Amino acid sequence: MPAHLLQEEEFSSTSNTTAGGTVTSRVTRNGNAVMEKDLFNHEDLAGDRGMIDDIFDETYREKEGPKPPLRYVWRNIILMSLLHLGALFALTLIPSAKIQTLAWALLCFVVSALGITAGSHRLWSHRSYKATLPLRIFLTIANSMAFQNDIYEWVRDHRVHHKFSETDADPHNAMRGFFFSHIGWLLVRKHPDVIEKGQKLDLSDIKADKVVMFQRRYYKPSVVLLCFTLPAVVPWYFWDESIVISFFIPAILRYTIGLNATWLVNSAAHMFGNRPYDQNINPRENPLVSLGALGEGFHNYHHTFPYDYSTSEFGWRFNLTTAFIDLMCLLGLASDRKKVSKEAILARKLRTGDGSHKSG
Repeated sequence: MPAHLLQEEEFSSTSNTTAGGTVTSRVTRNGNAVMEKDLFNHEDLAGDRGMIDDIFDETYREKEGPKPPLRYVWRNIILMSLLHLGALFALTLIPSAKIQTLAWALLCFVVSALGITAGSHRLWSHRSYKATLPLRIFLTIANSMAFQNDIYEWVRDHRVHHKFSETDADPHNAMRGFFFSHIGWLLVRKHPDVIEKGQKLDLSDIKADKVVMFQRRYYKPSVVLLCFTLPAVVPWYFWDESIVISFFIPAILRYTIGLNATWLVNSAAHMFGNRPYDQNINPRENPLVSLGALGEGFHNYHHTFPYDYSTSEFGWRFNLTTAFIDLMCLLGLASDRKKVSKEAILARKLRTGDGSHKSG
């Protein structure tokens, strides 16, 4: 992505009272771009989450001078290239696959995606709801099937992303372009600021979760078993699917699609769409991304209200993850869902939105 403009230390602040509580509006000037941040009393609105490391930090300043040179991670470049070539080959096998195999691949996709969306994202990164031990174990298993780094590392990088969004300290800074925010950030060494800020986060809540730390300890074997072996063995063993189709469709193709669905939240949902809640930040509302990522494409809303368990004001619409969490609550496996009031949402739209909410 292109380098950031130098940030000037220029602020103005005002206070207002809305139906959602007391609000402070702060304007930050970043070169020629003015960023207005409405600072709710996040501890109050977020309830008893016990952390606010997913709230944007306006005090961060990028270092002046030249950017550090890119350092390629050739192992990742080679592995990602091979993975996507394997996925392309898998596409040619779909006409020969049994319907049970395609259904199994879809099931594996949904389960693994929930391990990211309902698990490492909404539960562990944002603490937007609470889960019982059985649900946490299920989401951990699903997370290993997704193979997108262990929960601890995923949470650390995601909280840094929110706290320092679109800056050098953002792991997949969308200001560096679509390719970088989509996959390129995994093919190069992290910017030093990402590492520095990540080390300063308070991750005591994650370290205290024995399920998460157990997964971290045994992450590699869990990935081999749950991401590749189990998806491939089931079709081959239970309905005599060919081992080639069993491996390339439910394992390789499903895994590749899952990765790209998540990456589109970092890339497309930061570039394409409207901004009805805050027009001064990059994240956008992108229904197509929501369809593929089980509800994670309502990104302007999510970056405005990161503690809302639904990541959207529209409930189950294009949001299978919200439906899943609601079902878990109905079954007594989840509780304490955090939700922003309709009054606070409307007040925010009127204050900082781009006006697109008026057209539906």
